[in-house]
Amino acid sequence: MKILSFHPFSLYANGGGSRILRRLYQGREAQVTSLAVEGISNTPNKGPIKERIVYAMPLTRKWMRWHLRTWIIFLREKKFVEITNRRIRRAAAQIPCDVIHVVHHGPFADALCTDEFAGKELWVSFHDHFNTTKCTFSSSAELWNRADRRLVISDELGKNYQQVFGNKPYDLITDGVYTDEITYPAEGEAAQPFEVYFAGLLHIAYLPLFEVLADALDKLSADGLSFKVILRATQKLPFLSNRLFKTEYRGITLVDEELKAELNNADILYLPIKFTQPDFYLYSLSTKMVGYLGAPGSILYHGPADSAACNLLQNASAAACCVTLNVDELIISILDAIKNRQKFSAEAKSLAQNKFDMLAIQNKFWQLT
Repeated sequence: MKILSFHPFSLYANGGGSRILRRLYQGREAQVTSLAVEGISNTPNKGPIKERIVYAMPLTRKWMRWHLRTWIIFLREKKFVEITNRRIRRAAAQIPCDVIHVVHHGPFADALCTDEFAGKELWVSFHDHFNTTKCTFSSSAELWNRADRRLVISDELGKNYQQVFGNKPYDLITDGVYTDEITYPAEGEAAQPFEVYFAGLLHIAYLPLFEVLADALDKLSADGLSFKVILRATQKLPFLSNRLFKTEYRGITLVDEELKAELNNADILYLPIKFTQPDFYLYSLSTKMVGYLGAPGSILYHGPADSAACNLLQNASAAACCVTLNVDELIISILDAIKNRQKFSAEAKSLAQNKFDMLAIQNKFWQLT
């Protein structure tokens, strides 16, 4: 069975959606062809899966100022959608496949919902609520109801879509943890400086959480503790300069072994979830969180109390949780993460094995092949 994997980002881009797909396809790369839509002219990374890029019309360029980029994006997503959709369909028609696997994200997500492709199995992955994906209500409803398989990131999202779009069955498919990626913490107390680790894209809505984290670490450092913050694949944050703790920035990497080594060295795995956009945090699960579950350190959740991630972690006692932007409350959670590292880590491993076993997730995804 051959799969055409269609999504609004390169399979080898930095981000949670790309990571999920790479992990699902691992070991079966020869059965997959990637079709990605890009809105900016660049040279994508390469990997073992053959990928074709369709460039959306009109493109943004790196030299464009923000107001021009904003105008170009508006034209691309509102006025020229059908031009790009035709480009997508022409490219897809040239790729032999039995299954079309669509990621429900972006204004072009329903481009292949035409009679031309009606003879193909349609699998759709729903990673985020449609209100946060630039998908319209109508295109989301069509993908949900037309799909032969619906693959959702969380039960919360699946149940919401059943209520909104129709009572269709779905499978839980997300990132996972392989058995050999699970590492238990060493006995005894962690040595200082305590490493606080964050990896991934850092959007502007997360900056208030990082400022609170910085203030909390400053206070704890003034009290005699020592910390080192490691940021992988983020932009530099001016407010982290001239602090009482060290900050180290590392570039983008798609090498799982490198990321796993960093996770294994971390004492605290920082998991911020923005307080804005309830449609995001109520239904989405971070791929970062799933990766953190297999690491020996403590997960430090920082975000809304009613998020899908917080509910999962708290119910499993798998993380120290702070659900406010209060510095003193975050300090309590940081100290909890340090003191109870063994307990949080052990429960995180149980959660990884029971709910996020990567081999079981892969087998479920490929079950019809």
